Amino acid sequence: MDTAAQYIPMEPSEAVTQIHHGDYKDEDGLWHCGICGKARQKRINSPFFPKVVWCICDCRIKELEEQRQKEEYQEEMSRIQRLKDASMMASKFRDARFSEYQQREENQKAFRISQKYTAQFKQMITEGNPKTKEKNVGLVFYGPCGTGKSFTAACIANELMEQKISVIMTSFVKILQDIQGQDEAAYIGMLNACSLLIIDDLGAERNTDYALEKVYNVIDSRVRADKPMILTTNLTFDEMMRNPDIRYRRIYDRIFEHCIPVEIPGKSFRIIKAAQRQKQLEDYFS
Repeated sequence: MDTAAQYIPMEPSEAVTQIHHGDYKDEDGLWHCGICGKARQKRINSPFFPKVVWCICDCRIKELEEQRQKEEYQEEMSRIQRLKDASMMASKFRDARFSEYQQREENQKAFRISQKYTAQFKQMITEGNPKTKEKNVGLVFYGPCGTGKSFTAACIANELMEQKISVIMTSFVKILQDIQGQDEAAYIGMLNACSLLIIDDLGAERNTDYALEKVYNVIDSRVRADKPMILTTNLTFDEMMRNPDIRYRRIYDRIFEHCIPVEIPGKSFRIIKAAQRQKQLEDYFS
């Protein structure tokens, strides 16, 4: 049998006709793969158009399938990265994952709710919650500063973006900075284009009439678009529900029309870590 002595370079569009080292011809003069032994050529015995045609062997089929899977994976990773780049998320939250969640007694309820919310998100926005049949339900994580509310929301965001679901995570402080000098309707339309809008640190924005009106417009537009949102705040539930200022009351009332309050109580992680570092220093210098 004739054996191909070397690789014969061909144009990419003619890759199927490339002869590789180890390929050989059978007794009929047809090329076979030197690896799997399957035919790379077939003879068409037509009385009108007798000819030899090239075909794909098992090795090449496997190679093409692996290449297709690799390209699909790379495209998926690129799409996820584009989602993350468009998410407006602060860099410190981009690695937040449930697998890194520091569970303790005070945040167990929030942790369970967040995981279920993430797992049921696609069904919830299309068919409604299996138990309540409500669609597009949001969450409000509230509690003292430093208890992990923002991290919890970021875990949801990152898990959903891994599922190729669009998420924007920002704050009203950032929104008020960005919206100045822009077309407000277009900017809010951009926020509403995502499947989930997360707004961090509600209540930290300025309490001017202008600022509170913009906050209300963002919330109201999201509710009218019938899309879910998640908010985090250091405010207590009573501070939100019993605020005597009508400007705040109309904002909070609109939020709780579509969002479920979830408390994350406890001591600040930052204070606990600071105390641990202080203890380490004392032990070191003692």
